[in-house]
Amino acid sequence: MLQVARLDRNTKEAIGLLSIGTFLEYFDLNLFIHMSVLLNGLFFPKTDPHTVFLITAFSFCSTYVFRPIGALIFGWIGDNIGRKAIVVITTTMMSMSCIIMGILPTYAEIGITAAWLMILCRIIQGMTSMGERVGAEIYLTEITTPPKQYPVVALIAGFATLGGVGALGFANLIISTNVSWRYAFFGGAVVAIIGAVARTRLKETRDFVDFKKYSKVKLEQQHVDTKKIEEALNAPIFKQEVTKKTTLSFFFIQCAHPIGFYFIYGYCASVLITKFNCPPEIIIKQNFIVGLFELLKMMIIVPFLSYYIYPLKIIRVKLVLFFIGILACPYFLSIATSSHDIFLVQIAFSLIAIGSGPGLPIFYSHFPIAKRFTYGGVIYAIARAVMYVITSFAIIYLVEKFGYYGLIIIMFPVILGYMFGLNHFEKLEKECGNYPEGWFNRER
Repeated sequence: MLQVARLDRNTKEAIGLLSIGTFLEYFDLNLFIHMSVLLNGLFFPKTDPHTVFLITAFSFCSTYVFRPIGALIFGWIGDNIGRKAIVVITTTMMSMSCIIMGILPTYAEIGITAAWLMILCRIIQGMTSMGERVGAEIYLTEITTPPKQYPVVALIAGFATLGGVGALGFANLIISTNVSWRYAFFGGAVVAIIGAVARTRLKETRDFVDFKKYSKVKLEQQHVDTKKIEEALNAPIFKQEVTKKTTLSFFFIQCAHPIGFYFIYGYCASVLITKFNCPPEIIIKQNFIVGLFELLKMMIIVPFLSYYIYPLKIIRVKLVLFFIGILACPYFLSIATSSHDIFLVQIAFSLIAIGSGPGLPIFYSHFPIAKRFTYGGVIYAIARAVMYVITSFAIIYLVEKFGYYGLIIIMFPVILGYMFGLNHFEKLEKECGNYPEGWFNRER
């Protein structure tokens, strides 16, 4: 696909292993998210509609709020031990959390302790999924070059989406066949273990290996004198700094995805429950179909376009479409008379939602190799944690106070920040001579 035949064998193998591993990781991560309409009733006490929204938001946010801590831990490992170590460790941790969730007693059996243990497992899953995805994206960024680099890295997001859709399909199968929900998590544990074993075949990236040659530890092991050590540490690779504006710009760009994702799969699910009294199996089935449309976008449309069209220009077009969609969204929600109407809103947003998208290799390239994993991971994690918390709870109160137009209040600042970040990276690309005059990519 997309000239992939020009890639060497090792690169193809790495793409395959990382893509499949990302699918497995996000399959496990999304199992609870997409089965939450069922599992929240098992692990939390039953209550009024307002509290239903709060419980949905709380259980959803628990996956993301501790990600910054995971980012610091895995960022240090990734920048000091290697990219390969991260993708193996995180997949193993995901499998262990799935096993625990599969054997966990319910609220009816052990009370509120069940809720806290489930939340703890979700925290572990959130931390490991962050390290896995960022590790895979940086790994592929460092072993490929444009324009093939853009669709190759974009496929990681595609396989993450595939994992979510797979989890939705599996959840739908479990519920429709009246099989115990526990089998879903046992199945997730099995696929995660397979992914961890397969990823041991990966080789370390060339960029990271070259960087380590400059390290003080390596030089001391080779008995190089102090003067040469100091000379090596003054090499440009150690002196590269990350500007505050670049850090802030990447943060704003990473803030965009959570608001779209939660609206599509979290808030709309709550609307279906409280406004249309939809049972869990209907919601899961509807979300699964929405996920198929998103999968089409992430696996085919975005990678295909990014090979030919410069990614930052694709992102700018999506930003315009998303802005129009935000303005129209309150109206369509207010006139919705059935779950089918909400379904159409979900599909529309899944197709126009903004995020880092095919521009990730460009964004990562403006962070030095020695700090790329730490900066990329920490910014990614903080943005996700902050936005999922703000989005999940703010939407509830803003919509209660302003109706569906409260959605605009929370989404509009995100659009402005996203525009600021995109403008900054476009400026950096122009300064580097990488920004094409036309729409199409060029070989570099």
